[in-house]
Amino acid sequence: MIFLYYFSHPTNTKFLVDASDKEKIANEVTELFQIRNKAILMQDLEAIDYIYDKNTKYGTWAYNHEIKKMKYLINWSEKQGVKFVDIVPMVVIRSIKGSNNYYSVNLICSTEYKYVYENEELGDGNKVNMFRIGTAHSVKLANKDGIWQITKEWYTDPFADSLNLENIKADSIKKYILSQPYRDFSNLSKRRSSAVAYADKYCGIASDEEFGFKYNKKYGDYNPLGGDCANFASQILFEGGKFKKTSTWNFDGGGGSKAWLNANAFKDFMINNGRASLIARGTYEKVYKAAYKLKPGDFVAYEKNGKVVHISTVTGADSKGYSLVNCHNTDRYRVPWDLGWSNRKIKFWLVHVHY
Repeated sequence: MIFLYYFSHPTNTKFLVDASDKEKIANEVTELFQIRNKAILMQDLEAIDYIYDKNTKYGTWAYNHEIKKMKYLINWSEKQGVKFVDIVPMVVIRSIKGSNNYYSVNLICSTEYKYVYENEELGDGNKVNMFRIGTAHSVKLANKDGIWQITKEWYTDPFADSLNLENIKADSIKKYILSQPYRDFSNLSKRRSSAVAYADKYCGIASDEEFGFKYNKKYGDYNPLGGDCANFASQILFEGGKFKKTSTWNFDGGGGSKAWLNANAFKDFMINNGRASLIARGTYEKVYKAAYKLKPGDFVAYEKNGKVVHISTVTGADSKGYSLVNCHNTDRYRVPWDLGWSNRKIKFWLVHVHY
């Protein structure tokens, strides 16, 4: 069976694009994403130069942004004492418009990052760590002399809050991280384990493919209204952790309360009502050692300009015991807790939840 797709032609007439053309463009987009990821692995900033149309304003912007992101990831890996060994994108096309040499593509991408620590053997499979980040993209492509180029790209960048980061003072931090042992969470309580299972299943584009890259429809998606991170953290504690709703912390058919949906209000409610307690608060340099006290089911709150703007739930730790988190907004699955948030102006709240 041939599946046909109807798209708008520049002359406002209709034409048919068959499934093979959609597959062709999907392959081209995936290859562009692979080129970007390989450039990070090779730490080669020049490798992505030719895949952007820098004769256009938006193509130049997209290129410059990607360079800043690459520099940040390289800087973070040096601070962490890790080497990325593989970065694999899974691209799912949602829609395509255009014809011939010009296309506009809406897609989601679940990118899997694998890394090892400098003092651990790559050959030991248990030492290869993995996390995933899910993003939604709107990309405009043009074929110039047989080469597909990005002329415009929009997506919510998971690293945006750290792209202006000065080089992290890495030596003492790296030495400490590399000295840490693996942490065993095999004896977690049933409620904590259930909370983690929920966080893994419903972390959206970053979740396992079998879950369809979707949020729990019962709670909606508040990203268009300012963010879904607290909504997701509340779900994790209610659906997974079996915490009871209250008049202050509640979600029903009409939506959620402020403490359920707002990151700062969620943090205040959990601490002020005795459901959680503060482990540490401060800049990364001040709290990174205390972060090893976090357990799966705890949470991290991220403060900018005196107000908490994001919540992530701890879901595990890597081979050096470094805490990993899940969240919504830019969807994350088992991501190092500070990745994308290590700007010096950001303060972290490390919060222990009382299950």
